[in-house]
Amino acid sequence: MEKHSPGLKKTAKFIQLLNEVLEIHSHPQDSYEIAALLESMGWNDDRVSMEFGVNDIFDLADQMWEEAKSKIGYQTFSGVEKQSNSILIVSMIRSFLRGLIFAFPMAISIFAMLSLKFSLWSYQYLSLDQATSIAIGTILSFVLVGGFTQAIARRGYFFLIQGYYNLARRNTFIFIGIGFVICFILSILMIGLNFIFNMFSYEMIFLMVLYFFFLTGIWLSVTVMYIMKKEIIFTVLIIFGIFLVYILFMLLGIDIIISQLISLCIVSICSLLLVLYFFKVEERKKDKEISKLPRFSITLYSVWPYFFYGFLYFSFLFIDRINAWSKNEDFMPYVIWFRGQYELGLDFALLTIIIPMGVSEVVVTRLMFDLETSQKQHLAVDSHKLYEKFLKMYKRMTVFILISTVLSSFLIYRLILWYNDVSIRMNNENILESEVTVFILFWGIVSYSIIAFCLMNAVILFALSQPGRVIKAIIPALLINMIVGFLLSRWFDYHLAVIGLFVGSILLLYLTTKAVIEVLQNLDYYLYAAS
Repeated sequence: MEKHSPGLKKTAKFIQLLNEVLEIHSHPQDSYEIAALLESMGWNDDRVSMEFGVNDIFDLADQMWEEAKSKIGYQTFSGVEKQSNSILIVSMIRSFLRGLIFAFPMAISIFAMLSLKFSLWSYQYLSLDQATSIAIGTILSFVLVGGFTQAIARRGYFFLIQGYYNLARRNTFIFIGIGFVICFILSILMIGLNFIFNMFSYEMIFLMVLYFFFLTGIWLSVTVMYIMKKEIIFTVLIIFGIFLVYILFMLLGIDIIISQLISLCIVSICSLLLVLYFFKVEERKKDKEISKLPRFSITLYSVWPYFFYGFLYFSFLFIDRINAWSKNEDFMPYVIWFRGQYELGLDFALLTIIIPMGVSEVVVTRLMFDLETSQKQHLAVDSHKLYEKFLKMYKRMTVFILISTVLSSFLIYRLILWYNDVSIRMNNENILESEVTVFILFWGIVSYSIIAFCLMNAVILFALSQPGRVIKAIIPALLINMIVGFLLSRWFDYHLAVIGLFVGSILLLYLTTKAVIEVLQNLDYYLYAAS
């Protein structure tokens, strides 16, 4: 039996550290939970031994547990400070803008395509070979980075809210480094497989790898800017990148592909350097002293559900494109062949999600604030009242999201029709000439509107530490999306792959809504588990 160090002197540093632990979880269950909290804060055996003269982190946790038991007691309800109407309105506006700003780069890219005929990574008059390469590289970057963005957001934000900017920076760049390593390995694997099976031309595989690599760097950095609340900086970087393409392509006459690759390289490097700079500035201002990250195994255990969700989510968004583009037709030179009419409809439809994202940010922020205050005002025997209250609130949220998505869908559809009329009159160019584009636009708008609601459900479940429920919902939805889209595109025509996206979205909506209601029915338990 291991001997614990006797008589640890309860110094100010010991009491301060104990208070920090109790701030994270005011009612730990035992010393093992305290040990886990200490490790999550960056403490390890060597450091606690040096700082407090104990044998290891479990020894310190045992003595903290004894001290904590004397601190934990029953308290009467304390009044919750009510927010004034002005503060509430300002908070709601900030949340709404935060949701909108996250979608701004996507909107800017589409606007640039409509006005300039090119963006940072697309061009209206690319050859089908080039368009196929860039599309595959873009999809691969989203699918690869999806998991890393969730892991960075989850773990990086965990350190940021505690003031550990040094740990947040180091942890973030570990994930960024791993992301680049996997991107490099996949690129080599793609080149090797193409050399063996000759799936694409060498020029196409070269373009895929380059766009894949640079876009991966950009998506990784945007996540860090989001958790540091610097989203507007990334929007400016996208505008700057498009401006660079304009100078290189329109003014200097450099080939569009080379112009975009130069701009992507500059934007990705600038993004990563800015992220490093923002961290350094925050560290100098208010970083807490801490020297060592928690064990990487603990970090992996805590983020893997979110990592898996990110991978599944982007796979869900893009699997219908793969089904459509891989449909074998009369002219099919490669395994995957870009269909511009299909992509155009989905790009326009994606604009529908911008306003609902802002509304979702508002309602979820408000829900979590009310959860925190209501938890302090209800006894355990009143848990049914807590459930009834937040079930009603969830229903109101549902109405808000429904109204916002319907209005957004109508607005975007009318805006696209108006732009098409202007394009016909001014340029004699009918972007909705194809029936396929109109069909994809309609079903894309419906599907993305449903997905916006699903994202609200996912954020609620994440906030209550229930990522497993989100994963259980998205796996069958992804499979249905893939199977329905594959069968319809093979039995009839390629554009019916979008119906797979619609059916998968319906299933995802049902499963995530069911999961949220189940959690609300046992809200007291899940609030305790998440605390």
